[in-house]
Amino acid sequence: MKYSCVELNNLPDEILLIIFKKLDNLEVLYSFQGVNERFNKIIHDPIFTSRLSFPQLSFNKYIKKFSSDMILNRFCSQILPTIRTKIKWLDLESESMRNILDAADYPNLYALGLYNIEEETAKCLFTDERLSASIFKKQIATLVISIDPDKNERSTMNNICNHVFTVFINLTHLTFYDAAHQNNARLSFDVPFPTFSSSSLLVLKIKVQTFDVCLYILDGRFGQLHTLDIELANLFPPLKEIENQRKLPNLKDFVLCCMSQTSNYDKLILPLIYRMANLEELGLSFTTTVKETFIDGNNLKQHILNHMSQLKQFTFDIRSVMCINNEMNLPSKEDIQQTFTDLQYTKIISCVDYFLDHQQGLCHIYSYPFWMRRFEYITNNFAGGLYPYVRVVSLYDEHPFEHEFFIRISQSFPCMEKLTINNRY
Repeated sequence: MKYSCVELNNLPDEILLIIFKKLDNLEVLYSFQGVNERFNKIIHDPIFTSRLSFPQLSFNKYIKKFSSDMILNRFCSQILPTIRTKIKWLDLESESMRNILDAADYPNLYALGLYNIEEETAKCLFTDERLSASIFKKQIATLVISIDPDKNERSTMNNICNHVFTVFINLTHLTFYDAAHQNNARLSFDVPFPTFSSSSLLVLKIKVQTFDVCLYILDGRFGQLHTLDIELANLFPPLKEIENQRKLPNLKDFVLCCMSQTSNYDKLILPLIYRMANLEELGLSFTTTVKETFIDGNNLKQHILNHMSQLKQFTFDIRSVMCINNEMNLPSKEDIQQTFTDLQYTKIISCVDYFLDHQQGLCHIYSYPFWMRRFEYITNNFAGGLYPYVRVVSLYDEHPFEHEFFIRISQSFPCMEKLTINNRY
């Protein structure tokens, strides 16, 4: 290291910055803190100190970036106290978060990411008098919480959520989820629904179990909310009467994803959207059964776009499933695509498949570029393209998939982590 540092020391500051930017911030700080005053000045630049991320994602679970306790101890005893006033965002994992938060006072810290957290850890952390009275209550405006995917008790997310709105009273941005494809951690409440609320929350991104929870979130308890990104496990009518008529004039950005097939597009999704007259950005992802016609461009214009005068961006990923018979006039892919000719928001791709042996028709319409993490029910008619955000892929067809098809899949989904095949021929 001695000779390497001597050689680096001969380089101008501009070149050193270029080199250091290609490295992880924590590695830069650990490797060069204390080498000399010049290096300290360079690595204390906000580029390297404003946000520090201690976890890393491994197999859908956040783990410690450094396995050695010696490295963590040096950060806590030497590095963090030196740069504490420069740190604005900390990403922490469950095992070391307490040590890092106790290592120094962080007067400019406004954002916190707590990854792979368990309920007991969260309870101890959020009830700590020193942290609650200073950092949590007074400073933190942005909070990201990722639940341990191995702890699939729904009560975990519920209890942590209760603590969040009690402790973080100045919260404006909250992201609450788990990192696993199984999506075990979801907000789900029994009756009566908790009374927590927030007059400061502006942005909420969360996974929930039922449509009931979605309605509760929008019942007025978050009066200033302007962005809601919500993922549902299922979409069924509420089990009890819930406030669902209140207009939502402050909501400007709404994303709704449903993981399971539904038959409630007309009864639940559309009435919910109609409460959001001032929406500027809308994202929808779901699979629904239909009776006589697929959801196409005409349907979207008639039932959504004509009701959204302020809408500037509309992205969607919609599959409609229909029972068919020989007497029906079945639209082709070209027929469906033609209904989008005057849609100005984005490029639209359509795909239509008919499984005559099973008397089933499947129509998939989506905006491109594709922003979802999942791409499901891909058939042999898949046209290809590039989908860098997709992590989970499922294939579905009556006819066998050939070698060339799998090559096309691998090229289209370079970041795919999970593949499911349903070949029912």
